[in-house]
Amino acid sequence: MEMDDFSEIINWNNVFKQSENFKTNKLCKFAFIENFFQEDFYKKLFNSYPIFDDSWDHIVTYDKNHWSKKWAGTTTHGIVQDGDDKSLSNEWNLLKKYASTKEFSDNFKKFSNVSVEKLKHFHFIGMSQGGFQLPHVHNVGPSTLVMMLYFSKDWMKGDPGATYIASDLDESSIIFEPYNLDNTLVIFQDSQHAIHGARYLEKDVQRKALQITLEGWSLESGWSGGDPDKIIEERSKNLVEL
Repeated sequence: MEMDDFSEIINWNNVFKQSENFKTNKLCKFAFIENFFQEDFYKKLFNSYPIFDDSWDHIVTYDKNHWSKKWAGTTTHGIVQDGDDKSLSNEWNLLKKYASTKEFSDNFKKFSNVSVEKLKHFHFIGMSQGGFQLPHVHNVGPSTLVMMLYFSKDWMKGDPGATYIASDLDESSIIFEPYNLDNTLVIFQDSQHAIHGARYLEKDVQRKALQITLEGWSLESGWSGGDPDKIIEERSKNLVEL
């Protein structure tokens, strides 16, 4: 069986150049990485990014308005499973395979000093005119890295729509917001201080992104931040017992 070649996917030199910035950021550990993918591979991802259509979920609630497309076989609450998504290009399937490898997790563990072991989430997040997400935190534990990878060209400096980092649950406290969304990555360590969101997108443009989450995991304990499906199942059992 032919082995997959992952050597031409990511610019690891560019990633590790930002390692010290990530580790030394106060309050919230985060970094912004430009030219994350190697150029040829990025072009193929960019050209085959899935169009916004009825295969996406358009999520509109009081705190967000965005598009979400799960990988084939993903559980109800977002845990990605092994296997390809035949609706997507070879490059997207190769990237997902690579994100599932020990090499990928180990490199980000080295980059961040965060004890991640396994790919937990891998799904597309899009925004169109009127999109936003209010500032919020997840705070599921210290062994979680959240990444937002961007595939949108010609974003204007100062324009909203990308994931920002803030010091409080208010947009007036934004400490970082990227405006280069062409082959870039925002990465942060989950914590009570990892406040993030996206400002209201006024222009008729599309912000195309992929979210990858790496987390601690073991056979004995499962996910360090908990398995959403199991948590909700347990809550349902408790309600029935009540």
